[in-house]
Amino acid sequence: MQTLGFVLNILGSLGVFLFGMKVMSEGIQRTAGDRMRKVMATMTHNRFSGVLTGLVTTGLLQSSSATTVMVVSFVNAGLLTLIESIGVIMGANLGTTLTAWIIAMVGKFSLSKIAIPIIGMGLPVFFIGKGRWKSFGEVLIGFGLLFYGLHLLKESVPDVKSMLASTDPAVIARAESIRAWIENLSGHGYGSILVFLMLGILLTLIVQSSSAAMAITVTLAIQGWIGFDESAAIVLGENIGTTVTAWLAAIGTAVNAKRAARAHFLFNVIGVCWMMIAFYFFVDLVHFLGNQLPQSFRTKDHSSDVGFHLAIFHSLFNFTNICLLVGFVPLIAKVVTRWIPTPPDETEDTHRLRFISQSMLDVGELNLPEAESATRELAQLTRTMFDGYVAVFKNPDQDLSDEVHRLKRLEDQADVLTHDITEYLVRTSAAEISPENARSITRMLRIVAELEEMSDAIYRLVQITQRKYSKKRDFSDAATADVLSFSEKVSEVIGLCGDVLARRPDDAQLERARTLERETDSLRKSHNKRAMKRMAEPGGVVKTEMLTIDMNNQFEQIANHAKNVVETAYYDHFEERVPDKYDNV
Repeated sequence: MQTLGFVLNILGSLGVFLFGMKVMSEGIQRTAGDRMRKVMATMTHNRFSGVLTGLVTTGLLQSSSATTVMVVSFVNAGLLTLIESIGVIMGANLGTTLTAWIIAMVGKFSLSKIAIPIIGMGLPVFFIGKGRWKSFGEVLIGFGLLFYGLHLLKESVPDVKSMLASTDPAVIARAESIRAWIENLSGHGYGSILVFLMLGILLTLIVQSSSAAMAITVTLAIQGWIGFDESAAIVLGENIGTTVTAWLAAIGTAVNAKRAARAHFLFNVIGVCWMMIAFYFFVDLVHFLGNQLPQSFRTKDHSSDVGFHLAIFHSLFNFTNICLLVGFVPLIAKVVTRWIPTPPDETEDTHRLRFISQSMLDVGELNLPEAESATRELAQLTRTMFDGYVAVFKNPDQDLSDEVHRLKRLEDQADVLTHDITEYLVRTSAAEISPENARSITRMLRIVAELEEMSDAIYRLVQITQRKYSKKRDFSDAATADVLSFSEKVSEVIGLCGDVLARRPDDAQLERARTLERETDSLRKSHNKRAMKRMAEPGGVVKTEMLTIDMNNQFEQIANHAKNVVETAYYDHFEERVPDKYDNV
């Protein structure tokens, strides 16, 4: 019964720690998510800036798993190249070492004395504040819970010395038996190091968080259950175990996303391999550095704290590994490219938008760049389809059946992409996200629906043109001129869709889209009247003119949907300008 209570106390303490980490991380995302997204998407164009990006992002999120899963999803969406992603992953490995330093402080002072006041400061801000202030209150509450969870973990794992000094023979016997078991695993040189390394891998796989595994390891070391060599070996195993999360996240993704996950695994395994060779030299170096710590880091007997020794070991190992391997990023990219070859039915640029989540942390605030990228791709697809239709219409004397088949494939691709984006946005909106991003998701869902309607209308134009050729319906010069002039207006408004999605829209673009929509509506009416007049003239062919009317109607629908895209994108940036009559759905 005592054993069950001990295990439940450990699990409960870890639960408070992990919940605090989750609350803090998600609060930080809502407070600074937009900036973090821009950093992830734009400040990774060389391996060194990528390392810095990974370091900062992981330091804020307090989870290398969340960062690497995000990297895999960015690569899958085509927002990061393979080489850029490797740099971010390297930085994430260094950023996660901050956790060890926080945990090491457990041995120096009572975290409960500062944890509760931090929660007390955050609570009124959370309940009274709005927007970013409310999220900042959430950050404080999460930070306090994280510290309090570490305090509970320390209290749940009794000190070896206190157990051995107990007057209860059963407590002494239990301490002796546990220590004897650990000593039995130790003392076998590299064999023991390998055993504890495997225990580190297993521990990380079980708790699904390298931060939680590190908390357990440092706490056991501080309380005297395991020595420094054993705990350092466990830390090395945790570096390998944490790569499994990204590996699992890459299942079913594009080839480059799988390669990014393998690069994470390869980077950590290479680091552990060279560390095994230099292990004891490195341990001596860490002890030397630990002895240089300020006096405030020492205990009463002037021996440096093992918790800080482990923090130094973890940070120095990852920093050295980055220094050794950052110059070999292109080589690592080549190795994983050979490891994961491109399938015959897929190119390296092929990707499907796929919602990738991390089991511990919700990174919903950071998911939007992928959906935005896919939406821009859908807009470009729509423009390509329309250009293809115009080419087919202008060349009645050429056999363009291959082009028609290509346009059909593009239309199918647009349907698939629409489904992917819609599902992705719905799943992203299920997370707790800021009101601003919730509105952006709503706007993006409307934009995607309008673009999908445009692609359907464009393919109907292709089918009408096919019917024109198969039935040998020859348009008059006037009818052909009308279609081409109408298509120029539609092409311009479709181009505006891509422009406003690629960069911040302005008032001129909004007004131009509305003007073009009014002009296309006027053209539809005037061109249809001319078609009806030609139909009534001697020699007029009703079925031929009906085709021109069908085309005019499709043109006007496309322009209307395109104007809606421009308006929605504009109001997404200028929420305060949304008129009361505008449909916010």
